[in-house]
Amino acid sequence: MTSASITVNTFIRGSPSMVLGLGIDTGGTYTDSVVIDMDTKQIVCRSKALTTRDDLIKGIVASLKGLEFTDHISIVSLSSTLATNSIVEGKSCRVGLIVLGKKFGHTVRVAQYAYLDAQLDLKGRTVKKLDMEEAKKAVESMRGKVDVLAVVGYMSVRNPAHEEAVKSLAERILGIPVVCAHDLTSKLGFEQRANTAIINAGLIPTIIDLINAVNKSLEDLGIDAPLMIVKGDGSIMNAATAIRRPIETIMSGPASSLTSAMVHTGISDALIADIGGTTTDLGIIHGGFVRTLDSGAVVGGHRTRVRAADVSTYGMGGDSRISVENGKIRLSAIRIIPICIAASKWPSVKEWILNLTDLKSSPSDTVSDCEFYTLASNEEYSYLTEYDRRFLRTLKDRPYPVREVSEATEIPFDRFCLKDMESEGYVTRIGVTPTDILAAEGSYSEYDTEAAKKAVALLAHKAGMEMDAFIAAAKKAITQKICRCIMDHMIRSETGKDELTEADSRVIEEIIKDTSDYNIGMKLRMPIVGIGAPVGAWLPEVAGFFDTELILPENYDVGNAIGAISSSVTEVVELSVRAAFQDFSDEPECTVYNGETAFEFSDKWEAMEFAVEEATRIATARAIESGAQDVVIEHKIEETCIDVEGKGKKVFRGATVMVRASGKPMMHWFN
Repeated sequence: MTSASITVNTFIRGSPSMVLGLGIDTGGTYTDSVVIDMDTKQIVCRSKALTTRDDLIKGIVASLKGLEFTDHISIVSLSSTLATNSIVEGKSCRVGLIVLGKKFGHTVRVAQYAYLDAQLDLKGRTVKKLDMEEAKKAVESMRGKVDVLAVVGYMSVRNPAHEEAVKSLAERILGIPVVCAHDLTSKLGFEQRANTAIINAGLIPTIIDLINAVNKSLEDLGIDAPLMIVKGDGSIMNAATAIRRPIETIMSGPASSLTSAMVHTGISDALIADIGGTTTDLGIIHGGFVRTLDSGAVVGGHRTRVRAADVSTYGMGGDSRISVENGKIRLSAIRIIPICIAASKWPSVKEWILNLTDLKSSPSDTVSDCEFYTLASNEEYSYLTEYDRRFLRTLKDRPYPVREVSEATEIPFDRFCLKDMESEGYVTRIGVTPTDILAAEGSYSEYDTEAAKKAVALLAHKAGMEMDAFIAAAKKAITQKICRCIMDHMIRSETGKDELTEADSRVIEEIIKDTSDYNIGMKLRMPIVGIGAPVGAWLPEVAGFFDTELILPENYDVGNAIGAISSSVTEVVELSVRAAFQDFSDEPECTVYNGETAFEFSDKWEAMEFAVEEATRIATARAIESGAQDVVIEHKIEETCIDVEGKGKKVFRGATVMVRASGKPMMHWFN
């Protein structure tokens, strides 16, 4: 407990009116829980437990049980990697899709698909009516074949009547959750809106299971408080809203780190580096706001219309794999279990490593004698080969090195589909990681440091280096990779590129080079704020490389959990104002679209005033529905003007009115 923390005794004796909040963050490696004073943001108590990836609730329960004090909690907030991981790993229920007015390009897979030829024009006016008999046949065709249904109509953001009619029909006939695209986004873009609706629908059963399990765990601990869920833009929503719009929870973990950085440093402009066990997540806060993606988040390779923080995720964390191949240190994005943790959990791992006298070259360049495999799932599927099934059965009792499994089963190692079993989540690798490098150096003392030192020494031997030199080289490789990640993110964030060109990559490599022939550098014009347990080890060198200030907030190792409970409920509504097609006057006639109806106005000022009022009404209602109180409104208007005649005179053609409604979350109050 830090000097700024409040002890349990102080709370009981001296601060009975203190309002307490519980923040929970399920990261790739650790699940963190913190109880904080909601007024001062000081930590009352905190706890960490290993994340159980096959069943997140186990790690959440273990983390909650480690808290010293859970009485009189007024609110609970959860940030979770569940939605993001489910999408990336392709885990979804059976989703049916009915589209209206335009055929879907099948950029996201669905279990069942139907097309209805009901059409709207660009203003939302009916061109071809919805045939209810055809709609009924489409809905009936999905009975028993889907778990959730998504309904997407072309131009439904201008007029959602067709979507609503199909939704009402499907709910009555199928009795399953139905998602309409217009409820998720007001932006145009048929394919992106369809992707959003499909992904959102597929996540509903998963988020329901998580929320029910968390609520049950809180109940078992005697915690009676509203449960909030962190969204991808760093704000929060209540559980009921999360069940309807689970796709908005993507990137919630990294978004929590951005919120935490702002709340607990008071800084308004910074690069936030959140380094966890699995990934390094980079984002920017500017002017006291989280920088978000205007075009919508890319999830699992699919562009959506989800509002989320502009965060780049890189496969570099405390649990990233370090190997030696052809005498050189190699860092991989693969997440593995550190030797120090595995040796603490399984005595056989420690015994095997300590008994090794030399690191022999494996028949494969990608497998070393001090790497092991352990079961990540107890399921076996028929499409696995007999060799792979025998491999998995061997691992049921304890982890094994591949060489030992090969000897025990008398099956050559190259007959095992190791990469497939690892990527499909059947097995997890154990090996040397940046965490083990710190343990071998002596700067990290958790778990079994003896086994970590021996494993690192064996890798150093394989690289033909003394152990101290190997540790220094590994640390340099790790910090350089983080520097590359930062440069990649900054260039893409500033230019709007999804991917860097080869020329961009070459420039980065020239800057990274550490030779006397070059004096090239990159100065970062904002400080770096570090969040996550490993940042104290890696970011000082990184900040030095970029010639900028490093800020490590107090309790930075549980920063995401702090961010989760420090956020506000926020809803953002965007309405479109469009000038009449042939009206090029200074104050043209305009149409305002509110997602349901088109409103006509005689001039742009009347239209703009209405758009602000209407967006405020909708945003306020949504914020209250999502659990906000004392709502505060902000708005901005972005006009679109073009030079119609090519003479330099700009003519108003439309505007986007954005309203942000924010408020503190509703809490349970104690007498």
